[in-house]
Amino acid sequence: MTLKRRTLLWSGLAGAGALIVGWSGLPPRGRLGRADTLPPVAGEVGLNGWIKVARNGDVLLAMPYAEMGQGVHSTLALLVAEELDVAPTRVRLTAPAAGETLYGNVAVLAASLPVHPRSLEPGHETTGARLGQWMVRKVARELGIVITGGSSTVADAWEPLRLAAATARAQLLGAASLRWRLPVDEFQVQDGVVQHASSGNSAGYGELAEAAASVPAGSIKLKASSQWRLLGKPQPRSDTLAKSTGTARYGIDTRLPEMLFAVMRHAPALGGAPGAVDMDALLRRPGVQRVVRLGPVAGSTAGLAVVAHSSWHAKQAALAMDASWQGRPAGALDSAAIAASLAQTARNAADASHGFGFYSLGDAAASWRAGEQGGAHRLEAAYQAPYLAHATMEPMNCTVQVTEQGVEIWAPTQVPEMARQLAARVAGVPLEKVKLHMTLIGGGFGRRLETDHVGQAVRVALETGGRPVQLLWPREEDFTHDFYRPAGAALLRGVLAADGKLQALSIHSAGDAITPRWMARNAPQLAGPVDLPDKTAAEGLFDLPYAVPNQRMAHVATQHDVPIGNWRSVGHSHNAFFSEGFVDELAHAAGADPLAFRLGLLADQPRHAAVLQRAADKAGWGQPLPAGIARGLALHESFGTVVAQVLEVTLSDGKPRVLRVVCAVDCGSVLQPDIVAQQVESSVVFGLTAALYGRIDIVGGEVQQKNFPDQPLLSLRECPLIETHLITSTRTPTGIGEPAVPPVAPALANALFALTGQRLRSLPLTLAA
Repeated sequence: MTLKRRTLLWSGLAGAGALIVGWSGLPPRGRLGRADTLPPVAGEVGLNGWIKVARNGDVLLAMPYAEMGQGVHSTLALLVAEELDVAPTRVRLTAPAAGETLYGNVAVLAASLPVHPRSLEPGHETTGARLGQWMVRKVARELGIVITGGSSTVADAWEPLRLAAATARAQLLGAASLRWRLPVDEFQVQDGVVQHASSGNSAGYGELAEAAASVPAGSIKLKASSQWRLLGKPQPRSDTLAKSTGTARYGIDTRLPEMLFAVMRHAPALGGAPGAVDMDALLRRPGVQRVVRLGPVAGSTAGLAVVAHSSWHAKQAALAMDASWQGRPAGALDSAAIAASLAQTARNAADASHGFGFYSLGDAAASWRAGEQGGAHRLEAAYQAPYLAHATMEPMNCTVQVTEQGVEIWAPTQVPEMARQLAARVAGVPLEKVKLHMTLIGGGFGRRLETDHVGQAVRVALETGGRPVQLLWPREEDFTHDFYRPAGAALLRGVLAADGKLQALSIHSAGDAITPRWMARNAPQLAGPVDLPDKTAAEGLFDLPYAVPNQRMAHVATQHDVPIGNWRSVGHSHNAFFSEGFVDELAHAAGADPLAFRLGLLADQPRHAAVLQRAADKAGWGQPLPAGIARGLALHESFGTVVAQVLEVTLSDGKPRVLRVVCAVDCGSVLQPDIVAQQVESSVVFGLTAALYGRIDIVGGEVQQKNFPDQPLLSLRECPLIETHLITSTRTPTGIGEPAVPPVAPALANALFALTGQRLRSLPLTLAA
């Protein structure tokens, strides 16, 4: 029989379709791993892909997540200690198996789906939202992208780590049962020692581990929160001593025998390149060994790296460099022109009702067109936010050694596997020849989701004859060649009925999309030819909790070629300022108290209402304040966590001075309350810095802010009293590293309006003289 080509094609497609349908019906693959997943080490026994037990009874936990001050290493070790019934000090961290997909962050990809949070809530969930999450989780499990970001670490590790620890415990108890021929349910475990009271038998985990590796775990039951001995209570952080004594090792602390140092100098203009350079003069400078030309790497601007015996010699030579520089071939970038374009784009989208609609309900456009009929009142406001730099305390750095054996990297990175993949491409070696040591990170905020500095360091190390080299970016390079938080603009329109109730709300925003640009730089194998709608561009606008019968939230994705990236709280960081500032305007136009107005829109959102009410109660909302002080509030949900803030503000020499910040937080089950409070305080300081001082101006293609004197941080003297009040919850833990950032700017702006009568709609917040 002869098969026609068309018949063969359709048969193949049908078969592939059947496989896809069959695969999609299966649950996501498990993330437990095997006993041999982790590399073998003498004196250690692997029980699964996350847990090993040492001969002395210590528990070794594979740690793919980056520690950048958010405390996840402490919290995740505590999760394991709780399920295994060992002291937290007995849990040690070890490197995960390289290239193993079970360590991929499923939660961060699942959260990238642009669905309204309400559609995932019990009683309100939609089939489409649930199916979408199901499929994204399956795909994420197969991709295995190792990433620390999106306030997702605890949410991602919550199930797999507890399951891994509980499974290991069951195997260890099973080994004791076989040894003593006694039932498991008669055993007790205290600090890693299995005991049988009536017989007097006891054995430590270290004694049982080898036998346990071949014992089936049986059915596993995780501890209920009512059984927790460690979680939910204040616990010391595991890194406190090392960070207090200066023995903690960050990427910039890496020191290796015969190490060289390289300092980066990019072309001043974004997208520019070095021209002629007086190499002879550079090589005559003390300590200088060589100069390496670097083209664009993973989105970076081209430049030069000066290699010397010390970082001081390299930096001095880089600063004294006699070079000509070329501009961006497509023309110089200008942030003021971009801001004007974004504002006009948002207005055009609102007038024509276009842009990608992330959420709609009823007919907001018809409500707006109906105008002032029936005593309704229309309100319109335009908001804007600038580009922002990350300004991490630890400047960008990476140490690399390239030898015949392969490439070895020491890097403070949030994406270790992407860094390995880039290193392999730059060095021209197989991926298995690249080994990466993930160090502590002195501030990430999304900047270390990028791999440009890793690629640059590998390129330099290829020319150092096998000697290790540490590439450093001076602070000025860090400010002027960042991947910035995108500038954004939004036009917001609301319609108030005669009784003051909000009848319609439409928001049309404009700004560059982060995810497509980030993927093209760092995961080119996943980047497509066409940009898909990017949730990060509209989050904080389309996912509001307020009950408004007519809504439309749309975004116009622009592309202005300024290098952009993820910044702490991403789109929420400025979109919350737009939405919560405008809600305050609507309350004022309705003649309503800002708290009462919001609560009136939250009748069907008890979680949000409870958080808002808690913040208001703790702040004394409605109680009189001394003259010259006013309050403002804001409510926002991001990364699954609901935060309400009330700020008390005054003026000092005509400038805003925040005196007190009251935060109420619902982040699900609280595992370490002290760390939650630390992250809230950190977020408030970070948010106030951005709200008062943060901006990046680009003139003639060059960033104008060069260092902290140009964009200061909030000083200790300016730091307000910060109170954190946690809502008791049994929900799965949600994010806490970022959610307290977004409400800061709108709460401050709303307080300044209450104090001065000036409505500030652009960041940073600057009062008129």
